[in-house]
Amino acid sequence: MTDQGADSRPHISAAVVVQRGRVLMVRRRVAEGQLSWQFPAGKIEPGESPEGAAVRETLEEAGLSVEAVRSLGERIHPDTHRHMSYIACEVVSGTAHVADSDEVAEVTWCAHSEISAYVPTGLFPPVQKYLDDVLLK
Repeated sequence: MTDQGADSRPHISAAVVVQRGRVLMVRRRVAEGQLSWQFPAGKIEPGESPEGAAVRETLEEAGLSVEAVRSLGERIHPDTHRHMSYIACEVVSGTAHVADSDEVAEVTWCAHSEISAYVPTGLFPPVQKYLDDVLLK
């Protein structure tokens, strides 16, 4: 459970989905600061866990059914100033596509060598370490 009462910033959960040596990225219709490409993510609803929100947001935004594997950490995002939770997820079923065209312009499976082109400001270090570990095997 997440208690957002003490902090007025929304708590966002991001799904770090890896499949076949690539990580899922979505391009938002409206960029948040310098962020255009990012992980499927959205606000954690009242009573929802970060893991549950990551699973729900991936289905809503990219049409993929995933399961949460583990938490990769939390931080206040330096660009958006939102409270972020990062959740490693594995694909259960489906094919990634733009499932919410109001929010998402396109989806891609990004190779490790392409991450810096999609996210030039760099990833949260625990997320980068996880991707280094799983994508560079």
